[in-house]
Formats: sequence, structure tokens, C-alpha cells
Amino acid sequence: MTVPETAAIPKRDRLLRRTLRDPVAVACLVILALVILASLAAPLLTDYAPDHSVLSDTLAPVSGAHPLGGDGVGRDVLSRLLYGGRTSLLGGTLAALVAFLVGGPLGLVSGFYRGWFDAAAGWIINVIMAVPAIIVMLVVMAALSQDLNVAMIVLGVIMAPMVFRLIRASVVSVREELYVDAARVSGLGDPRIMRRHILPVVVAPSVIQATQLFAVAIGIQAGLSFLGLGKASQASWGAMLNDGFTNVYTEPTLLVWPGLAMAVTILAASLLGNAVRDALGTTETRVVRRRRPGPRKTAAGGPSPSDRLLTVEGLRISYPKPGRSGGSDGSDGDKIVVDGVSLTVERGEVLGLVGESGSGKSQTAFAVLGLLPNEAEVTADQMSFTGKELLGVSQAALNALRGRGIGYVPQEPMSNLDPCFRIGSQLVEPMRKHLGISRSEARTKALELLARVGIPDPERVFKSYPHQVSGGMAQRVLIAGAVSCDPHLLIADEPTTALDVTVQAEVLDLMRSLQQEREMGMILVTHDFGVVADICDRVAVMQTGRIVETAPVEKIFASPEHAYTRMLLDSTLEGGPARAALGAPLKEVTS
Repeated sequence: MTVPETAAIPKRDRLLRRTLRDPVAVACLVILALVILASLAAPLLTDYAPDHSVLSDTLAPVSGAHPLGGDGVGRDVLSRLLYGGRTSLLGGTLAALVAFLVGGPLGLVSGFYRGWFDAAAGWIINVIMAVPAIIVMLVVMAALSQDLNVAMIVLGVIMAPMVFRLIRASVVSVREELYVDAARVSGLGDPRIMRRHILPVVVAPSVIQATQLFAVAIGIQAGLSFLGLGKASQASWGAMLNDGFTNVYTEPTLLVWPGLAMAVTILAASLLGNAVRDALGTTETRVVRRRRPGPRKTAAGGPSPSDRLLTVEGLRISYPKPGRSGGSDGSDGDKIVVDGVSLTVERGEVLGLVGESGSGKSQTAFAVLGLLPNEAEVTADQMSFTGKELLGVSQAALNALRGRGIGYVPQEPMSNLDPCFRIGSQLVEPMRKHLGISRSEARTKALELLARVGIPDPERVFKSYPHQVSGGMAQRVLIAGAVSCDPHLLIADEPTTALDVTVQAEVLDLMRSLQQEREMGMILVTHDFGVVADICDRVAVMQTGRIVETAPVEKIFASPEHAYTRMLLDSTLEGGPARAALGAPLKEVTS
């Protein structure tokens, strides 16, 4: 069987195309389009002004002159229905728009940054929710204007807390995802992270919320008009309901037309919101056709100070215990996870950070990267990269450093790629920001990197979404992304944990060769001494937040000094007695 020159690459359908596949969505779009067009074309569809009254036409029957008859004061019902659609549609749109303009940014920033801003925004939102909406609208209309649109703007502000709570909850649920941390490590700023990685998650629930607010606003506006509020010259469906109830025994059909218009509009908007929400969550795809290394450098030669990449002295990380408060010394209410860690990394050196789970290895790495949560208290006598202090620097300075100066390879490849974007765009964006190159240049470099990390079909992977590649391939993509901006230091947090044994060996060989080619320093966080022996020059052993021993890798294996290091080495199977054959009797195995 011959392989065609063109490969089939999956392509995600656009939102409009997916929405139009739903017949309910198509019907709702048609209904809303007809309502909007009829309201806009009101001067063309009727010869009467909505407030033009002729006493002789009071409760006029259906006729050629009045297709829907006349109302209780001689106005044309069709004219008021069409012009009233303008008022109701504009009012619902205004209320929903204002609600999202006020509550949306507040919820986004509050959920992303938390802290004092979250507390202040939450207090303001609670105050707004405590205010009785109808009373506020009545006061504003009495004091400022009888225009219903003014009331709808006030209603939008009052409904903003619903938007705030929805968006904040959506942002909080995604802000700690690993692919958001990966974007931070790439050096992307917070505004870009929110726009590219947070907003896509917020869109789906926001669509259904917007349709609900639109429907509520139309109902409340109709209620105000029904009570007789608003300008007399301002036609609305609520005012038509008021006139219909006044003449319910004489001409009950006057209730039908505005009630039917409101019901159809609200129902179509709500069902359309559900359809768009479902389409945003659709992941259907369609298919289209388109054409062993050299010796490592060691620190034994006494590197000059200019070769020093990272210096950490006296690093200490603590977290407040739930329900307790204490001083900053950690004696009362803080849980200390890293206590007095000191380490250095030279250019071209691979430092292995070894210890059992919970020893503080990843916390130390995250402190260097600036990825610890806000509640973490981080102090150090010194923590500098190429002579520049890392603690206390601005977010902008840290973003400029990450990706360009320090790269990061995580241990969960699939969780560190944003499922909303193609792999290519996630590789191109950091390079365009840090290297200042064009999109085409970044694309070319990304394809070269994908080929360099051993991906057989870089073009296909570049155009794929994360769920369309394997775990081993995703890890290679992350390695390519970590070195794409030519960092001086690479931090790899157990990069082979989630991979099978064969892929582990390939990834380690790849990382070792890339490190030597680019003369990068590397911190390898691991608990596997086999990985340490294979790739590291020097080893720092951590136990319960402290480094208990640091030595060249040969010395660690030949003559470990600390009892904990000897215990870790003794727990490995290498050098242990051979195991009995599978299925051997128990006494034979134990003997």
C-alpha cells in the first residue's frame, strides 16, 4: 500500500458552522432575525406612527387599514408592536451589555489575582446585591428621566453581580491549571494569559448567562411599562399589555400580540444561548487533505563567577495552616515546606535535585520560577539568576526572565498544553514575544524544533490540538517549547514520570543532547537515581525541606555521607539479589 503525498490532518470546525448544524439553533436565529428586521423596518411596514391616535379607530377591528386592529385609544396595534420591538430589544441588549461591562472585568481580574482586590470587589458586589432593584430604578427614573433605556442601564449595573460571580468562579476553576503555569513560565504577561487561556473558558458559561439576562431585562422592562412608567411616546410591549388588560373584556386579542412577541423572543434567545454553549463545547473534527553523547562538562575545573547561572542561599517557604494564625517565623501558624535550602547551578552543569515525594523539590523549583501561590511566604538570603535578584522583582521583570532566561519542562505533558489552541500557536507565541521575530519566522523555528526533538511529522503536529498527540509526543513538544527562546537555565520537574520506560529513555537522551548543544544549565527534579546516574553532574539530596548532602554524582554513588542518601540508594533494586522465576513456590523465593 502506497502512502499518499498529502496527509489527512484534523481541523476543528468554526463556531458558526457547528452552531448551524443544530436545527433548533437555526430556527432560533431565523426567529430572532425576523423580529430584529421587522423592528428595524417598522417605518417601511406601517404608515402609522406608534403614538398617533385617532379616536374613531378606538378598538378598531382587523382591516386593511389596521392589520391587527386598533387599541384602546385609537392607535394602530401593528405599528406599536413593531416600534415596541425596538424598545424591548434595545432595553434587553443594554441591560445585558452593561452587566457584562461592569461584572465581567471585575470577575476576571478578581478570580485571576485574588487577594485584596478579590476581597474589595466581593464587598462591592455584595452591597449592590443588597440594594432592591425595582426601588432603585423607580428612584432613578423619577430623578433623571422617564426613558426606559435609562432604567435598563441601571438594571444592568444591578445584574452585574450575577456576571461577576459566574466569571469569577470560571476563572478560579482554571487559573491553577498546569497549562496556565506553562504560559507563565513561557514569559507571557498576565493580560495575554487572561486573553488567550482564561477567556476561552469563560465564554461558554457567559453566553448562556447573557441570554438569561437579556430575557430577564425584557420581562422587567415590560413590567415597568405595564405599571405606566416610561415616556408616553415610547412604544413598548409592556405598555401594550397594559392597554390589553384595560380592555380585556372588550377586546381580549390585544393581549395576544405583545404576549406572543415577548414569549417568542425570550424563548428563541434562551434556546439559541443553549445551542451556542453546546457548540462551544463540541470537539468534533473533520478531515481535509493537504499536500550516545560526548562527555559532559563538570564543575570540577572551578568555573569563573561569570559561569554562575543560579545562586540560592537560605531559601525558606512556608504556608499558613488552615484556621490558625501565627507569626512569620512559622512557629505558631505556618507550615514550613522548605527550610534553608542553598544550591548553585553553573553554565553547562546538570544538577539533580533528589528526594522522596514531599521533600520540597518541586516547591524549590517553583520558587525559582515564581510559580508559588500567593499564600506562600518565600524568603531567602539570596536568590539570583546571572547576578539579578529574583525575589521582590516586578511581574513584568519576571515575565521577561521566564522563557528567555529560564525554561521549564513539567511532569504532566497533557495538562500543560492548552486544549483550546493548536500546538503550533502555543509554540509560536512565546517566541514572537521574547525573540521579537515575525509569525512566519517563529513558525519556521517551531517546525525546526519539533523536528529536532524527534517528532517525525512536525507539520502535522504543529497543526494538531493537544488531544490529537500521544503523551510522549506532548512531552517532546513541551521540551521544544522550553528551549525555543534559547534559555540559559532549564528546570525539568520529573519530566519522565508520566511516560513509559522506552519513551523515558528517549526523552532523557533528547534532554541531555539539547543541554550539551546549547550549554544550558539544568536542574533535574527527580526521585529516580537511575535518571540521576544517566544525566546529572552533581546531586543535591533533599529531606523534609532541607538539603542534607550535595556532591558530584560519582561521589554520591561511590561513598554517600548522609544516612538518608544511603537509605535512598539502598531502596533501589540495582545491585539487589536476583528475583526468583515467575511462578516459583513461595518458600523457594523467600529462601
